[in-house]
Amino acid sequence: MDLSVDLIEEQLRNSRTIAVVGLSPNPDRDSHRVSAYLQSQGYRIIPVNPTVDEVLGEKSYPDLPSVPESIDMVDVFRRSDQVMPVVEEAIQVGARYIWMQDGVVNEEAAEKARQAGIPVVMDD
Repeated sequence: MDLSVDLIEEQLRNSRTIAVVGLSPNPDRDSHRVSAYLQSQGYRIIPVNPTVDEVLGEKSYPDLPSVPESIDMVDVFRRSDQVMPVVEEAIQVGARYIWMQDGVVNEEAAEKARQAGIPVVMDD
């Protein structure tokens, strides 16, 4: 499926709370830079990383089901072969959108999300 600018704009327009799976506390990592930018634009960032307690001033959670609030978008910074469990958790918690960052490609996981009614941006 070709990704359209429309879907990207829709995700950003309709999301306020973004769970970032794989958010690193290292400011040199893409996950940190992207999350800091989103936070500066007024989005609520929720770190999902079992190895840290806090990132960007926000409490970190070990997985999506542990997040105590509703999630609009799941932003995935994990290796492609580690995406399926994240998609399964996103479906479980009722996330509205999934965004797999540049270089993250898992067609099977993306199709599973789409079948559950969750639009997916992948590798973009």
